[in-house]
Amino acid sequence: MEHTLPPKATVEIRPPVTEVGVIGWMKANLFNGWYNSALTLLVLYLLWLTVPPFVDWALINSTWIAGSDQCKASDGACWSVITYNIRFILFGFYPHDLQWRPLLAMALLVALLYYSQNRNHWHTSLAYAWVIGLFTMGLLLKGGLFGLESVESDNWGGLPLTLLLSVFGLTAAYPVGIILALGRQSEMPVIKSFCVVYIELIRGVPLISLLFMSSVVFPLFLPEGVTLNKILRAQIAIILFTAAYIAEVVRGGLQGMNKGQYEAAESLGLNYLQTMRLVILPQALKIVIPPSVSILISAFKDTSLVVIIALYDLLKTTQTTLTDPKWMGYSAEAYIFVALIYFICCFAMSNYSRRLEKELDTGL
Repeated sequence: MEHTLPPKATVEIRPPVTEVGVIGWMKANLFNGWYNSALTLLVLYLLWLTVPPFVDWALINSTWIAGSDQCKASDGACWSVITYNIRFILFGFYPHDLQWRPLLAMALLVALLYYSQNRNHWHTSLAYAWVIGLFTMGLLLKGGLFGLESVESDNWGGLPLTLLLSVFGLTAAYPVGIILALGRQSEMPVIKSFCVVYIELIRGVPLISLLFMSSVVFPLFLPEGVTLNKILRAQIAIILFTAAYIAEVVRGGLQGMNKGQYEAAESLGLNYLQTMRLVILPQALKIVIPPSVSILISAFKDTSLVVIIALYDLLKTTQTTLTDPKWMGYSAEAYIFVALIYFICCFAMSNYSRRLEKELDTGL
């Protein structure tokens, strides 16, 4: 009779603590050699020197609702420069009792942007929603209909003006840039030459020069008695400038397409417009998402340059606040507030571009 031995109990052997978890990650990424270890210790020392004093200045000893006199007696940050002047910083010279209108317009814009980020919502109804939303936003800012008091565009300012110049400018610049890129790839000499001259000319001058030309030079060529709104002229300059850079990025994507894609579309009997719309552009634009977003983020930040032509955007209203003798000397707090707004907007654009790139990734 055979006797079977009982199975031996297996003992679970776990990996060493120094190889997994937080300790393992720190060992692999922060202390994997004397050089990285020295850099890690140096960075930790610099953080120890800077972070606690900043927290003490910005949070612990700071004042939030006190007046300027109390701020002068404090050793911390004076955030009161923001809380006391928040309405002027955000809305500029827009009439005080009507500031609910630009606030509602901004909320509507943010709601449309948030709803549009989901690709499942990209239907014809979304286009109608944007048309209705843009009309409503313009009506809220301008007024003059449905019992709303009219407000001249010279009184527009602050954050609504920044969002107006950036959102509309970037939205219009992208399709214009695509058309310019296609024109530069065209086999028609006149169209190709025009696009090449335009792109190289615009890319060869700074945005400041275009803003000055739109504000000072362009009105000289208009017939007597004909004027264009200053905001509209700045908006056009931003669109033309950004479109030239977008065109070069899109052209890079078009050049990166395999010739077989064109041949496959031709074999299916597609014409030029169908080939570009259904085959080439969807692939080319997907390739150039990262550089396109970089240009759009840069253009968004460049909208602050409209301060040189006396448009009271978010940066200009902040600078105007700091000219008040009561709040002189608190520019650090004011500019930190403005920087946070720009950072939130730019980070949202960058984060959405990464997510869109992952959604469109086919693994090819």
